[in-house]
Parts: sequence; C-alpha cells; structure tokens
Amino acid sequence: MKENNNLKLRDILNYKPKASKFGTSGVRALVSDLTDLEVYSLTQGALWFFKTSSKLVCGEVDQQNLIIPIAGDLRPSSDRLLRATSRAILDTGYDTDYMGKLPTPALTFYALENGIASFIVTGSHIPADRNGQKANRCDGEVLKTDEKGIVEGVKVIRNELYDQAVETSPFDENGMLKAESVRSLPEENTAAVELYKTRYRTVFPGDGLTGKRLLFFQYSAVGRDLVPEILRNCGAEVVEAGRSDQFVPIDTEAISAAHLQMLEELVVDSRKKYGKIDAVISTDGDSDRPLIVAVDETEGQHGTSVVLRFIPGDLLGLIVADYLNADSIAVPISTNPAVHEFFLDKGIATRKTRIGSPYVIEAMQQALSEGKNRVVSWEANGGFLLGSDIVVNNAKLKALPTRDAVLPILCVLFSAAEKKQSLTALFSDLPQWFGKAGLIDEFPQQASQKIVARFKPDDDRITSIQFFENKVVLWDVQDNVLGEWTMDDKRSESAIAGQKLLESVFSERLGFKGGIARINTQDGIRCFFQNDDIAHIRPSGNAPQLRIYAHARSQERADEIVELGLQEPDGMLRKLQGLVE
Repeated sequence: MKENNNLKLRDILNYKPKASKFGTSGVRALVSDLTDLEVYSLTQGALWFFKTSSKLVCGEVDQQNLIIPIAGDLRPSSDRLLRATSRAILDTGYDTDYMGKLPTPALTFYALENGIASFIVTGSHIPADRNGQKANRCDGEVLKTDEKGIVEGVKVIRNELYDQAVETSPFDENGMLKAESVRSLPEENTAAVELYKTRYRTVFPGDGLTGKRLLFFQYSAVGRDLVPEILRNCGAEVVEAGRSDQFVPIDTEAISAAHLQMLEELVVDSRKKYGKIDAVISTDGDSDRPLIVAVDETEGQHGTSVVLRFIPGDLLGLIVADYLNADSIAVPISTNPAVHEFFLDKGIATRKTRIGSPYVIEAMQQALSEGKNRVVSWEANGGFLLGSDIVVNNAKLKALPTRDAVLPILCVLFSAAEKKQSLTALFSDLPQWFGKAGLIDEFPQQASQKIVARFKPDDDRITSIQFFENKVVLWDVQDNVLGEWTMDDKRSESAIAGQKLLESVFSERLGFKGGIARINTQDGIRCFFQNDDIAHIRPSGNAPQLRIYAHARSQERADEIVELGLQEPDGMLRKLQGLVE
C-alpha cells in the first residue's frame, strides 16, 4: 500500500469518472457525473484550446487582465457547477465576470460584443437530474471542427489533475472541491442583461404591440422576468402565470396535449381577470428557444371558449426570416417542408444541414463567404440565429449567431400586428404542411445508434436514396445526383432491403400509403412516403432519447404518426428497435 504522502488524487477517487461528451450543442451529462473535477477539467480544457487557436479574445482585448463572463440557468445544480467553472478560470490566471442567471443568448451577445470567450452552465430543456456546460469562442459558438481539440485539451487537464498529490489537490475523493477550495461567485454584473434589452429596444418600436395582451408562462425558464420586460418595452400588456420554484423540463419542440391543456387552464383563469388573451408566450429552460401558442376565441351555446394552437418552431422561423427579408437561409433537415416551398417561390433555396446549431452556423458562414448579406438560420425548436447585421425598422440589428428566443417572438408578434392579423391567420397563409415531434425517454443510446447504422449507406457521400420501379437514384448533401443503380446491380439489394424493412414498420395498414419514395440519412432516418407523409427518426445527441418528427398534409395525420411511433410497448420505434437488435 502506498504511503499517504505519495498518494495521488486518482488513487483515492471512490467513483469511476465518466468523461463528458459533446451533444448537438455543448456538453451535457447526469449531474452525478458532472463532479467539480469534471467541470473544472471541461473549463480549463476549453480555455487551453481557445488560447492555442486564437479564439480566447478577438480584436484588441487585453489577455493579461482578462475577465471571462459566465452565467447559468435555474437548475438546482447550476450554482455548484458555476462555482467549479469560476474556480477553473481563476486557476488559469483570469478573473470571472458573473453575469447571473440569464438567457444563453444574452450572455453570448455580451461576450461577442466584448470579444471574449464565455461559459454558460445549462441543461436547456432536459430533466433536472442532468445539466451541462456550453463554452463559446470569442467569435461565437464552438463548431464541430473545434470539438476534437477541446476534447484533447480536457483529457490533458484531467490527467494532470488526477496526478496531483492528495495534499495539494483542491479536490476530495468524491471529485468535489474541498471546502477550503470553494470560492463564492463574484457579485452579479447586470451588464449582459441591459445590453440584451437594448438590442431589442433599439430596433422594435415601443408602441408596436400596443393593444396586445400576452400571457407569459414563467415556470422555471431563466428568462421568465426578462422576456416579459422586453415585451412590455414594445407596448404589450403581459400577464404572468405558472411560476415554479422547482425546475420543470419543457421541450418546446415536443409540446404535448397535456402541456396545451395546462396552458389552456392558465388562459381561462387569466381571461377571467384581465380579458381576452392574444397568445401564450414562453421559452425553454435557458430561454434560447421560443414557445408561442395562438389563442382564439369561439362563441357557443355556453358562451365564449378558447382554442389554443401551438406554433411549431420551424414555422416560426419562416415568419421571422420573411419579416427580416433574408437572402440566405439554412435549416436542419428535420424542418417543415413548408419552409422550402415558401422560399422556393421567392427564389431562395434553403440550405439543409444536420441537426444542431454548429451545423447551421457553418452553413451561415459559407453563405457569408459567398457574398450574402441577410443571413439567417433556425432550428425546429424555434431557436433563431442571425448570421449578419441587418437593418430593421431603420435601425441596425446586430448579428447574434446563436439560438435566440426573443427575436423570433418579437418578429412574429410584430408581423401579425403590422398585417392586422391574428397569429392563427398569419400561419394559415403558409403552405399547408403540418408537423409534430415527440420522443421516448430512457431509450438506450446503443439501440438508437444501431437503428441509424442499419439504414445508412456505406458511402458517406450518399445522404439520400430515391426509389423508382427500375432504378435507385443517389443524392449528396447538396441535392446533387451522385449516380444511380439499376435493379440488377447488387448495390441496390441492400438499399431496397432497408426500404422494405422500414415499410414493414411504417406500413400501409398504419396509413403510409404507397410505400417509401425516398430515404434521407443526413441526420437520422428521414422517410418520405408516396402519400406525402414524412417520418424522421433521430437519436438525441447527448441524452438517452429517441425522437420522431412527423410532417403531413393535416395536423391530425402528423399527430397520428407521432402517436403511432411512441406507443408502448409496441409502437413503431420499439418495433424498429426489435428488428435491428
């Protein structure tokens, strides 16, 4: 047995450390795995990479007296993770600027304006037993091309910490900071919040939403006080409801009937006190994804009743891009087909990417390099990214190439107000495609990956396969034809076998008439059926979840596809799991 004075930290750890992994945006994991030691390693590893790649500061910022801004969400674990992040920054030789509990885009905008890297502690919409950390470069989000370098840096830092002598290590056997090593967070700096409010006050008129009464569903969204203030600055009357002291995970991309029922009850109660409600507004946990629900009134035998309509995030983005007069649009492959139809009629081809903000950001950067001037992107969750400065209402709206909830909320409300339309009417004018999303939680990640691998072509250039009676046509990510295989070509056999296997699950008996016309494997498995149904299966990037996205020519059919997919124990997703395992 080693003498105590020769023990290293790795010798006394009473748990098996789990290295955190990048998801679609940032690092997330179970809180139990996000020890202070792990968060400290993530922070210093990212800082090391930023410094070596010249992405720690931009412009003339003084690195010698650098103050790194950090912030967090309202999860119960966020304070501890923030303290570990702050301690790691201090031990690197920099100071910490604590911006408080605020929306992710507010912190990012502040850091971008000041040319400094930043860190946000948030798990976004996932359950409270999970959390995460998102590092940003001085010029914006970490891209997929950065992840390898950060992971390598984190690994080096981890090993150095494990090799520290027990006596000198700031960590104990549980991977937590020793009591004497914990540092309180600095006094909160409100500069990021004020800058974020100014961003919108400068562009959107203070009377533009006069006469609109909005119900803001507060629950545990970090922007629950800030976003209503921004709406009031635009003239809206805002009624607040549903505030929660406990963290509630709500995915704005997967609003259920139970969620809508809960919101309807809040609307009915608020209507009794304040009068007609025009819309329900909210965000996800870190307030970078919007939630907008139209509220309509109908007259019946028993008086006035309210009808709620959830507006999907991909359609929100369509309205926003049109309002901003965008000339370049990038969206994930899972986006509602209405987006492509709408802008194709305007002569604008949408760029389709994999799911996740780093991918649409890369597409925006490509558009800027091609000379585009009004560059935007958004995700199916509604988070809107502005890739270039744009003049709106005779004022400059500065670029913010990260998911934002406030810009889409304001643009949609202003668009409806300027057109003197209800939200329902505004969205009814769009091409008639309807969407729905859902997920199975605690779905084994290994099973999800097997499902995707079973149908992905061996040639990585092929992202889409189209089926005809006498041939199979192959497409790349830019929708260019790569070639075709005839029916007697052995390479067709695997593709057709995959088509038939999927058709045995997505069967005509379940309403998928005519079979599968095309399969896209750019990100997950997206099946296009002859009757215009679309079903898209995709594993979560950093959680044990399997998602299904559906699009159809009616809302009822889109809802039905998701319901058929999620049924337990023998829905379509479970059947796929059984077929590939």
